[in-house]
Amino acid sequence: MVGREREIAALEEAATRKDAQFIAIYGRRRVGKTYLVRETFKDRFCFCHTGVAREGTSNQLLYFRDSLVKYGHASCPALKTWREAFLELEKLLDASSMEKKILFIDELPWIDKPKSNFVSALEHFWNAYASARPDILLVVCGSATSWMINTLLKDHGGLHNRVTNKIHLKPFSLHECEDYAAELGLAFSREEICLGYMVFGGIPFYWSLMSRRLSLRQNIDALLFSEDAKLRNEFTELFDSLFKNGTMYRHIVTAMASIGSGMPRESIIAKAKLPDSGNVTKCLEDLESSGFIRKYTALGKKKKDSIYQLTDNFSFFHLKFIADKPNTDESFWSNSIGSARQSAWSGIAFERVCLHHIRQIKNALQIGGVQTNVYSWRHTPDETYPIGAQIDLLIDRADGIIDICEMKYTKDNYNATEKSDEDMRRRMSIFSDISKTRKSIRAVLITPYGLTQNKYSGRFSNVITFDDLFK
Repeated sequence: MVGREREIAALEEAATRKDAQFIAIYGRRRVGKTYLVRETFKDRFCFCHTGVAREGTSNQLLYFRDSLVKYGHASCPALKTWREAFLELEKLLDASSMEKKILFIDELPWIDKPKSNFVSALEHFWNAYASARPDILLVVCGSATSWMINTLLKDHGGLHNRVTNKIHLKPFSLHECEDYAAELGLAFSREEICLGYMVFGGIPFYWSLMSRRLSLRQNIDALLFSEDAKLRNEFTELFDSLFKNGTMYRHIVTAMASIGSGMPRESIIAKAKLPDSGNVTKCLEDLESSGFIRKYTALGKKKKDSIYQLTDNFSFFHLKFIADKPNTDESFWSNSIGSARQSAWSGIAFERVCLHHIRQIKNALQIGGVQTNVYSWRHTPDETYPIGAQIDLLIDRADGIIDICEMKYTKDNYNATEKSDEDMRRRMSIFSDISKTRKSIRAVLITPYGLTQNKYSGRFSNVITFDDLFK
């Protein structure tokens, strides 16, 4: 497997422990949670089961019984409750001769139906039986990250502090996508890998669908714009599989996509035409914990002024080029190369790539060990400063420096001009005056290939390129 060394090590270490282990793995859909567990343990499972989407409790119990039979409980009776189900699982484990009994229950949120008492039965199984067995390793997964966090990890009942290890499986980085593309036999350049990341993000499943016979442009067309495109309906399916009211979540994400730098809560409500209620707050919290959006408070602002920004690359691409846009051109992407619409999208999408690689940016600045806060910042024109200003990435460092990052997606070296230099100088000046910071302010350029040296290039104290982002 590519890029999962720490997670594999954690699972293997748990399998050698002399006490009961309960591991919860969470992360967004298609990120590779199931693959990680199955590839790590292969044929060492004592029991495996996967919840089924959009099925009620009776059918969930029927499928659970099938799994018990598959793993050796031939005399398992029909199951009426989850308490009965876990009692039969205990019988299976008691009869097993395996030295380490590895249990894997996948898609836990799909199993937990209203009034099913699944969570209380799981709680009793762990507390009354499994936790006292040093030979048991229980691994559970779920793509509905908010359920995993709120119901399992933050439980204040019988499961409180019972999870012995939690693994948040995150999307691949650019470097990991490059390694995975090589593993798949995809002969892509770093420019193509970055473009692929701007479209699909670091989601392994999306990358696995690409054909080595096609260029990246052709793969984008095949997966998103062809008549039988495999990912044409992925956006809808993604939210419907993760959340009970997927429509509301899609409305919120769609509203957020209209402003690249992010929006306050009240603007999202107005744009999405939703009532102002606690449901909106819950949706925003769920989207944040699931990795679709980020929440930040601009420097000098209060928490109530938080901004929410869509950071999921795939959702952003879908909303810009596919959603509600009739298209019969199966080569739409290839035929649109160089268009104004693509150019505008690529600039914003590259900024999102940078936001997913803050660690690499900090390492390039040689501040990997320095405490930092990462913000965006904006100034709305007023009487004092009638010209607005916006900074999409600002790194506030504990060593007395603030880095204002300029992110520019170009096909060649970035060429600073008199106009761009004047704009950068103006934003730095407005930021300094309004924030009243006493820290040194530096300009940092993040661009694929570097900076052309001219009389304006000295504005930037550091230049970060593909080579830095791919580390």
